[in-house]
Amino acid sequence: MRLRNVKDSDKKISIHPKVVKNEKNYKGKWNKIFNNDNPIHIEIGMGKGKFITTLAKNNPNINYIGFEKFTKVLVRALKNLEEEDLRNVLVIRMDAEEILDVFQEGEIDRIYLNFSDPWPKDRHDKRRLTHHNFLEKYEKILSPDGRICFKTDNKDLFEFSLEEIEKYGWKVEKVTRDLHSNDNGEDNIMTEYEEKFVSMGIPISRLEAVKERLS
Repeated sequence: MRLRNVKDSDKKISIHPKVVKNEKNYKGKWNKIFNNDNPIHIEIGMGKGKFITTLAKNNPNINYIGFEKFTKVLVRALKNLEEEDLRNVLVIRMDAEEILDVFQEGEIDRIYLNFSDPWPKDRHDKRRLTHHNFLEKYEKILSPDGRICFKTDNKDLFEFSLEEIEKYGWKVEKVTRDLHSNDNGEDNIMTEYEEKFVSMGIPISRLEAVKERLS
């Protein structure tokens, strides 16, 4: 479903206090921006923001940064941010390709990838957020025990991701191909997409990948 453009969306984003401007200037300084030394978790492709705002509300001692490259999606996410008085969440409008320009080595403790674009054609595999080119970027910004949490409704993308992550040498944990049929989904926070897919009976796959390299 295509989203309609929101009038003055660029202006709304440019003046919103939760949207970070000149984000590359804060590399290595994010704890100063949040004014604390709490862990930093990021979500790449935050969509309308339900997932990250719920996490921020439930975990006040963790700082959250959401990435969204599409203006018309991000402007809708801002409504979720406005509904809660959350001091531990910020958002950035940019492509994940530039993530190394935003964070220094070891600055992030967790990365969430929720229902990323599967880029189904083989020639587009490098655009998938679990391709080893992105894993290399994540490895640099994650802390020594940092991890990736990945969810998708796309079976092919999940199998590709599982193989790619294992091939890269990371430890894979908590693998499930039907999150909502077992206890693994007990503490799960659903995104807007996830709610839709679950209501349609589509199984959700999930895994966690630990930066610790296997010997």
